[in-house]
Amino acid sequence: MVDIAIVDYGMGNLRSVYQAVRKVAPSASVQVTDDANVIAAAKRVIFPGQGAMPDCMRELDARGLRQAVLDAAQNKPFLGICIGLQMLFEHSAEGDIPGLGVLQGEVVRFAHELRDAQGNKLKVPHMGWNGVHHADHPLWAGIAQDARFYYVHSYYVQPRDTDIVQGTSDYPQPFVCAVSRGNLFAVQFHPEKSAAAGLKLLENFVNWNPV
Repeated sequence: MVDIAIVDYGMGNLRSVYQAVRKVAPSASVQVTDDANVIAAAKRVIFPGQGAMPDCMRELDARGLRQAVLDAAQNKPFLGICIGLQMLFEHSAEGDIPGLGVLQGEVVRFAHELRDAQGNKLKVPHMGWNGVHHADHPLWAGIAQDARFYYVHSYYVQPRDTDIVQGTSDYPQPFVCAVSRGNLFAVQFHPEKSAAAGLKLLENFVNWNPV
């Protein structure tokens, strides 16, 4: 049995995620897979992604992985990354398409005109390192408040239920960058590209046993 399945639907930063997970869990069986049966049998599932939401949803369905991801998001330790966070919600403004509907809420774009407190124009996509203000959750264990993580995105989630929010970043206004519910945790940033803090979050996920 695979300990950790990394879902391959053709859109994720799979090699970097795989290498990061192997580093924090060297004795675990880790597999990048597009096989729904492997995902269903795995003890834990990581759902990464990058690119445009319409392309990601199309490829997920084309490979017959929608139900496997839905089941995993409901039944076992599950980590969504970047688009893997956004796809869990009901609807995205990117392409005006429905997501998986695991979580209630919308995916919206940063405003076209963003300026910081000094009036300097901010670029979209939001790209680079940014501090995370996080709540109290096992996946944040050992990670300092306002630790910096790496982002590449033009869209962000707006959950309907604020109780699921586990982290926010500012660009320049606060936006949700981490959510959790039961066995599910998902982040907008890329832990696999976020140095020590990102590796610690992945290590926490590998050892997480949600009730």
